[in-house]
Amino acid sequence: MTERRDPSSVDLAQESAPGAAAQEAAAQVRPVPSGALLDPRILAAWREWLAALATDAEAAIAAAHVYGELGPEARDAWLDVLAEDAPKLQVPAVAIYAPLLSVESDAARRARIEVALEAGERTPRPTGGVALRGVTVGGDRVVALVTPLYLRFVRVLWCRYLPEDGITWARHDPLVRAEEAPSPGLLLDGAHLEATPMKLVIEELCHAILAQRRKGAELPPSLQLCADLFDAHLEGDPLP
Repeated sequence: MTERRDPSSVDLAQESAPGAAAQEAAAQVRPVPSGALLDPRILAAWREWLAALATDAEAAIAAAHVYGELGPEARDAWLDVLAEDAPKLQVPAVAIYAPLLSVESDAARRARIEVALEAGERTPRPTGGVALRGVTVGGDRVVALVTPLYLRFVRVLWCRYLPEDGITWARHDPLVRAEEAPSPGLLLDGAHLEATPMKLVIEELCHAILAQRRKGAELPPSLQLCADLFDAHLEGDPLP
C-alpha cells in the first residue's frame, strides 16, 4: 500500500496520452488573438475545439497535453485569448480551464486560471461524491473528498484538520480521471482512508473552518475553490 504525504494532481500531461487525432487537432488550433487578421476558418476551428471540451474527454486531455508543452509566453497568450473567447461560448468554465490548471505549476498563472474558473462558472456542479477519511495517531483527520465534474472527470479536495483547532493543510486537484481518483485503503499522512458519510466529513470541516477563522488565520485557497461543498444541503439538513 502506498503512502501519500503530499497530495498532488494527476498529471494529465504525463499519464496515458489522448488519442492521436485529438492531440493533433489541439495542436492545430493553438490560440491566436481573436482580433488578429486571420482566416475566419481558423478562428472557427479554435472556437469549435473549445466547445468540444464540454463533451469530449479526449479533447480535454489533449488540451492539457498541448498546454503543458507550451512555454511561459505561449501559455500567457492562451489565457489572454480564453479571457476574450470563453464568455462568448456556451461551455462550462470548468471544461475550458480545469485541463489547464491540472498541468500549470506557475503560481501567478494558477491564480489567474482559478479566478477565471470561479468567475465563469455558469452551471451547477453535479451532485454526489465520495468522502474518504482517516484519523492519525494524534487525532488529526485526513480526508479526500471526490466530487464529479463532467464527463468522466472528478475533482479531489485533500485536507488535514482538527475540528476544534482548524486546518493543517489543504490541496485541490481540479481535474482527475474518475478511474484514478483515490479509493478506500489509501494511506495518507500515516492514516488509512476509509469511506465515510459525506455529511459527517463536511460538518467536521465546517467546524474546522470556524476554528480557523476564530484564530484569525486565513483559509487555504484550495478550500475557497471548493466553497460550494460547504454551501450544500446534505440529506436535507443545512450545514452549520
